[in-house]
Amino acid sequence: MARNTSLHFRVVEGRSLPAKDVSGTSDPYCIVKVDNEVVARTATVWKNLNPFWGEEYTLHLPMGFHSLAFYVLDEDTVGHDDVIGKISLSKEWISSYPRGIDSWINLTHVDPNEEVQGEICLELKVLEEPQKRALHCHVIEARDLAPRDISGTSDPFARVSWDGHALETAIIKKTRFPHWEEVLEFDLEEGVPGKESKGSRVSVEVWDWDMVGKNDFLGRVEFSLDALQRSPAKGWFRLLPFPTAEEDAGGKLGALRLKVRLAEDRILPSMYYQPLIELLVESILCPAEEEDVSPLALLEEISSVESRQDVATKLVKIFLGQGLAVPFLDYLNLREVTKTTDPNTLFRSNSLASKSMEQFMKVVGMPYLHEVLKPIINRIFEEKKYIELDPCKIERNRTRRISFKGSLSEAQVRESSQELLKGYLSDIMESIIGSVEKCPAIMRVAFKQLHKRVEEQFPEAEHEDVKYIAISGFLFLRFFAPAILTPKLFNLRDQHADTRTSRTLLLLAKAVQSIGNLGLQLGHGKEQWMAPLHPFILPSIARVKDFLDKLIDVDSESAGKAQPRTLFHPSVTIKEGYLHKRKAEALHLLPRFTFKKRYFWLSSETLSYARSPEGQVRSSIPIQRICAVERVDENAFQQPHMMQIITQDKEGQLRTMYIQCKNVNELNQWLSAIRKASICNERMLPSCHPGAFRGNRWTCCLQPDRTVRGCSRTHSAMTLGDWSDPLDPDAETQMVYGQLLLARDKLREKYIECSDVGLAPEQERGPGTRAQGEQGCSCQARQMAAAARLLNVIEDLERAHSAFERREKEEADNDSHHP
Repeated sequence: MARNTSLHFRVVEGRSLPAKDVSGTSDPYCIVKVDNEVVARTATVWKNLNPFWGEEYTLHLPMGFHSLAFYVLDEDTVGHDDVIGKISLSKEWISSYPRGIDSWINLTHVDPNEEVQGEICLELKVLEEPQKRALHCHVIEARDLAPRDISGTSDPFARVSWDGHALETAIIKKTRFPHWEEVLEFDLEEGVPGKESKGSRVSVEVWDWDMVGKNDFLGRVEFSLDALQRSPAKGWFRLLPFPTAEEDAGGKLGALRLKVRLAEDRILPSMYYQPLIELLVESILCPAEEEDVSPLALLEEISSVESRQDVATKLVKIFLGQGLAVPFLDYLNLREVTKTTDPNTLFRSNSLASKSMEQFMKVVGMPYLHEVLKPIINRIFEEKKYIELDPCKIERNRTRRISFKGSLSEAQVRESSQELLKGYLSDIMESIIGSVEKCPAIMRVAFKQLHKRVEEQFPEAEHEDVKYIAISGFLFLRFFAPAILTPKLFNLRDQHADTRTSRTLLLLAKAVQSIGNLGLQLGHGKEQWMAPLHPFILPSIARVKDFLDKLIDVDSESAGKAQPRTLFHPSVTIKEGYLHKRKAEALHLLPRFTFKKRYFWLSSETLSYARSPEGQVRSSIPIQRICAVERVDENAFQQPHMMQIITQDKEGQLRTMYIQCKNVNELNQWLSAIRKASICNERMLPSCHPGAFRGNRWTCCLQPDRTVRGCSRTHSAMTLGDWSDPLDPDAETQMVYGQLLLARDKLREKYIECSDVGLAPEQERGPGTRAQGEQGCSCQARQMAAAARLLNVIEDLERAHSAFERREKEEADNDSHHP
């Protein structure tokens, strides 16, 4: 049994931020921290006090966490970025909203005394001896302290206080991982005269010593002397800030709109989830005569619109794990198609069918999307062409950048824009239309089934295009076009587009949507200025139909047999790109000689690198030899955004490779990707050194022994959720169970508690309604039976969770009584 914490957060937008620049605006971006560790950085929105980011992340934290913080900063090209404010959310507060948080929250001031982090290792006990009664404080070490000095370290010492007395440890210079190993003792018979020691507190504070000015606070932990007399305290304790109430700035610093949801689950052994999986699978393998009585139909009915996307994602992964993704989608699509009478409204709602198809494409089709669009998107970002077709939006001052001969007329700008757009659009369409063989077979089979169902429902000649629009509506309107519009949200780029490039992408996305709609809306909208592209769009429609015909020309059986339990073949590249690497053995060289630019490839089997993407000579590290993948302190090399990969060679020796990424997001993505690939390795290290061994000692903990155990915990299971996540049927089923549990009362109220309120007795019904009444009663009975089965499974799982919870509590109580 395992515990799994998933933290989903979306930084939506900001409003009324204060101006930090002389221009009267700001260039805001957000830094997101979990327990003071940076896990994400949004893009910068230039010259805007009401920025929109729309960036979302899922973070898997099996060890749990304490707080989630959002810092808003103003980016400056010269000097340090200005801190505007922050929002700090405790785990307890987030947990109090099981359905998630979606609200505007005011920013607060950043108080340095509250910016504490790390843990301290202590042993505190009361010694009861015949001639002596003392408070024994063994201050052992601390880890992950906040850096307070410009070097990226601190000079920490600990101060233990009791009853007006204080004792201090030695100062350890330039480290965030101090080892004190000092014993400080208080004579409990020498308290302040006239003051009762009973009920007093023992405080352990950590400070950063400064030669000039006052010392900086690093955190504190407090104990009750009464509790210490009953039971000693020993172990690692989280450092906390001074207990001050966080003041709301009253909106003076602006606000953020955030969406946050925490799922903290106990993952039971697989056998406990089998009844629920069997019930879901039964819906598609043995469909009921009435479409609304299956467990899947009930699940859709009771799930909220807000949770439907998450439910769809988990169901897609569950059925992928069962090898039944195509029958699952076919079941949902058939229900949707048969309920639709107007083909113009087909799949236009946020139904479970629509969301499942959308999430299915993201889960299995992201490598395909990247291969088709990434080269063109990169070129658009690099060229930064000024493109505008709307006469109301053309800016004459920008047109000077197009020509050295002065400003162009509006007509010339539109003509230039048309040619540039046609060029980009032509490249996009050529790439899409030529991608039939690149599209995953399982996607092609799913589209083939969708084509068949729509054709059966709308066989009339006037609805000839509906079967094409059903597929292109997903592939073009919900997959390619959104990725073109916001490449960062599909991992096609690290940053959002600037204003100029964003406008180009918007125009291209509109054109791709028109092609995906097979030109049905051409000439009917308000944007008549898009008309110059119509001569290009109209001929593309026939090519799109031909492309879709080829796409669904696939052998369903062979594709189904080839579907593996995991999403990707071992040789498939999960992530690739340029990084700077250095070996631990080269630490005596200057940085400019030790950092080498190399192109890296990551698959589920190897991490390889070469001088260039075309390099034939590659060095490879087997994934199974990786023991840890961790961040590196900035002060180790005076370089930011660094990580280390620790491997074990055939002789059992540990080897370290240091790698530098270009920004914090790239660092987090590589950390996450390599951790996912190596998560099942048997020899993962529990601790490591976040510094480097230089000058005959570790830069982190200052220990002179190179082989000494690591001073910081490793985070092998801390990963970012994305399309490359491995399938985990138990975790996915647990999430579906969680949604069912939230809606249990609704399910019981609708189908069980109201079951005695049936149709009127036969003698009160007219003869014409008797058959309808019997049919209604029969359908209602089947719905009640399906709901009862689902409720039984929910309650069985709830009992299993309660039993495991009791067992864990009993084991914890036994451990506390028998240390």
